[in-house]
Amino acid sequence: MAGGLRKASKTAANATTVDLVAVLVAVTDGEPKIMTIANAGALPSGPFEFTHRSLQTGLRAWVEAQTGHPLGYVEQLYTFADRGRGGDAKSPHSISISYLGLTREDQVGQGFEAHWSGWYDYFPWEDQRSGLPAALAKTLSSRLRAWSKSADTASLQRERWQRVAITFGLDEREWNEELVLQRYELLYEAGLIPEAVRDGASGTSVIPGRPMTGDHRRILATGIARLRAKIKYRPVVFELMPAEFTLLQLQRSVEALAGRLVHKQNFRRLIEQQQLVEETGAIAADTVGRPAKLFRFRHGVLAERAVAGTKLPLSRT
Repeated sequence: MAGGLRKASKTAANATTVDLVAVLVAVTDGEPKIMTIANAGALPSGPFEFTHRSLQTGLRAWVEAQTGHPLGYVEQLYTFADRGRGGDAKSPHSISISYLGLTREDQVGQGFEAHWSGWYDYFPWEDQRSGLPAALAKTLSSRLRAWSKSADTASLQRERWQRVAITFGLDEREWNEELVLQRYELLYEAGLIPEAVRDGASGTSVIPGRPMTGDHRRILATGIARLRAKIKYRPVVFELMPAEFTLLQLQRSVEALAGRLVHKQNFRRLIEQQQLVEETGAIAADTVGRPAKLFRFRHGVLAERAVAGTKLPLSRT
C-alpha cells in the first residue's frame, strides 16, 4: 500500500500540464489594451484537452468561452516551460503555449469575466511617449543600481550594471523599445517585481506595475515585444484600426504600441511612399481645427501583408 502511494505521488510530481494562453491586443483612443480575466490578473487561458482538434482550436475555444470574443488574426508566440515560475512548487509542471491576437475593442457581453485593461498598467516603464515620470525613473535607476552593487565581486557588479544600462537605456544609451521581455526578466532576477517575490526572491521593495498570475506578465511582455518588432516591417497595425481613420489616428496607434513617438512628417511620407492607405473622400466629423481627411487601408494590403513592410520611423521626437 505504501509503495503504491509513493508511486502515485511520484507520478503526480512528474505530471505535466499544457496551458494555452492568449495575448489579445486592441488599440482604443491611442491606448493599447489587452483582454484580461480574473479581475485583470490573468490572460485568457485554459488547458489543452484531448477533445481539442489542435492547439489553436483549443485556444479559440477557451478565449470565446471566457470572453465571448471570437479570435481573428492569431499567431503563436512562444512556449514557456520553466520550472519555479508559477508560484506553486507542488503543482504539476506546466507548459504554457502562448499566442498573439490582434483585434478591435468591443464591449464585453454580460456573463463573461473578461475585461479590457491598459497594457501600460502592467509595464509603466515601457511607455516612453512623454518620457518616464521622474519618480518612476528615479526608483528604477536607484533600485537597479543597488542590485548591481549587491553582487559579490567588482567584476560581477560591473557586468550587472552594464546589463541594466543597455536594457533600460541608461548612461546615455539608446532606449530599445523591443527589449520588453529582457527588461521584465532583469527586474525578475533583481527581485523587484511581485512575481519574483512570490517565487521566492528575497527582495521586498518592488516597483510599480500590476502583477499577474503565474507567468502571464512574462507572456504579455513577449507579446508586446513581438508586436513592437512586427509593426516596423509588416502592416499588422491595420488589424487594430477601424475601417476608416485619419493619419493622425494611425500615427497615434503606432506610437501607443511602440511606447515612443514617431516623426510626423517622416511617418506620413513613408505611409504615402508605401501606398498603404487611400483616401475615402470623406472628412472626419469630430476633429478639432483643420478638417482631417479619412483614409482606409488599400484593398491590396490585405493580400500583400505577408511581404509588404511598413518600416515605421520611430524616434524620440
